[in-house]
Amino acid sequence: MATHSRVPLSGDAEADALNDADPLALVIGMVLDQQIPLEKAFRGPLDLRERLGGSLTAQQIAEMDPGELEEIFAKPPALHRFPRSMARRVQDACKTIVDDFDGDAARVWTGAADGAELLRRVKSLPGFGDQKAKIFVALLAKRLDFRPDGWEKAAGSFGEAGSFYSVADIDGPEALAKVRAAKKMAKEAAKAAAAK
Repeated sequence: MATHSRVPLSGDAEADALNDADPLALVIGMVLDQQIPLEKAFRGPLDLRERLGGSLTAQQIAEMDPGELEEIFAKPPALHRFPRSMARRVQDACKTIVDDFDGDAARVWTGAADGAELLRRVKSLPGFGDQKAKIFVALLAKRLDFRPDGWEKAAGSFGEAGSFYSVADIDGPEALAKVRAAKKMAKEAAKAAAAK
């Protein structure tokens, strides 16, 4: 029986279910969501789990030989356009989760007292700059119903109701199309502004 994922981002029911159920998978998908189609990024955790023999833990990835992990990422079809650097980034994020959050990715957010602390904790993960951290705060609120006081301020414009700015706003194919259209318009506006 198919279940509806709260994070339907990969276009693959099994990958979406993993990202919905496993906080580490969701974090890895966000790390990978850079310079590749978001469907590939959020399919990445499932592919990585399969390549790791069916398990996906922060401890396991943190302790791997970096070269071995890079080879796993680079094996065709590569998990990312830049497989080696993204393997390092995912491993660094996992090391931070092990060192600072007892190996439990969910503690990145469940341990946050308010939106400001949540944003700080997400930004402590390698691969999460300011914008990506704000998007992740919005995703936690909008898709996973994790809404500590002040999350809207922490998420900035990505927290706005009815917006279609990021993966936080995608609940199905129609929303995905709206997010893609909004990103295209923003890119064209930036290009036009730069040409002036």
